[in-house]
Amino acid sequence: MTKAEIVAEIANKTGIEKVSIQATVEAFMDSIKASLVNGENVYLRGFGSFIVKKRAEKTGRNISKNTTIIIPAHNIPSFKPAKTFVTEVKSKVK
Repeated sequence: MTKAEIVAEIANKTGIEKVSIQATVEAFMDSIKASLVNGENVYLRGFGSFIVKKRAEKTGRNISKNTTIIIPAHNIPSFKPAKTFVTEVKSKVK
């Protein structure tokens, strides 16, 4: 499902104009991104958590040049679904 499809579905369910919903969805995503950039996790009860994971420095290998490289420590965004969300998805068998 794409962002445009999400906007269209919300518009159909609520009767609100797509332009308003598009702006709301964009603002929602910008808020989540800004929080994660600032190192703050976002918790949405019943849906899940957007969290920042810290990756330690490690040694990697460049296969084409046969050399080792150091991959510096860095942060990476991650999503952890809520237990109710996971249960609902698991119970839906096609």
